[in-house]
Amino acid sequence: MASTTNPPAPSQDICLSMLRELDRDRYLACLLSPADRRPHLAALYAFNAEIARVRGVVREPLPGEIRLQWWRDLLEGNAQGESTGNPVAAGLLTAVETFNLPRQTLVNMIEARIMDLYDDPLPDRNSFEGYAGETASALIQLASLILSPEDAAKSAEAAGHAGVAQAVAGALLLMPIHRSRHQVYLPLDILSATGLDRDSFLKADDRARVSAAVEAFAGLGQEHLVKACKAAPVPPSVFPAYLPVSLVESVLKRASRLGAAVYEQPLQAPQWRRQLVLLKASITRRF
Repeated sequence: MASTTNPPAPSQDICLSMLRELDRDRYLACLLSPADRRPHLAALYAFNAEIARVRGVVREPLPGEIRLQWWRDLLEGNAQGESTGNPVAAGLLTAVETFNLPRQTLVNMIEARIMDLYDDPLPDRNSFEGYAGETASALIQLASLILSPEDAAKSAEAAGHAGVAQAVAGALLLMPIHRSRHQVYLPLDILSATGLDRDSFLKADDRARVSAAVEAFAGLGQEHLVKACKAAPVPPSVFPAYLPVSLVESVLKRASRLGAAVYEQPLQAPQWRRQLVLLKASITRRF
């Protein structure tokens, strides 16, 4: 069992507060996690929220790459300035040192986010699965290491598939925002199979074909969610890392029903309902 060294109290509070604003579902998952691990999970999730939102706070790719480079330098020990001035950075480094989190995995998460800064779609499903593996799946595995270093590896297969399902659901939820930025996260092989390319998908003039593409993409997420459920059982000690996965199925099913209407109609359930789903998952330990 790793001996826990909590980040300073102000850092803990800021990470949780930030998470509450930027990623409410993972904030709630933190609150349903063991108290002694909560500050470290909050720091990890706040870091993830920071690198995930870079595209939304810059106008050009270069400033975004500079922001991501700062986090990369931090993890590689080359950051300019005091990391303690950034509560998320301070909390992340404490978690890394306390639980011996693999820095390269965190660096790979940052590298994967460079794709978010540009408008080029991924060529195929394998490329999307790779992107999801280095972002959402890696996040689950890192959270599992914080919760129980001894048990984390036992659910690596489940984490891999669950992360892809999460990434699909996340891309579907953000489709209206991505469209406004001229971004497409659906792989090109799915688009071409439905008779579309990047531009025709964004225009959405052919609603039937767009609906078919959305349904196929949601199907990719459902396929991985089923595989995650069939993988080796997730040990109870690391299950809190999987709590956000319990919200994925409803998004995928609603997207399949709505098709092209995902551009206009919300996919996400109301906050109170998501809280109940998370609470139920924390009790039943099923996602």
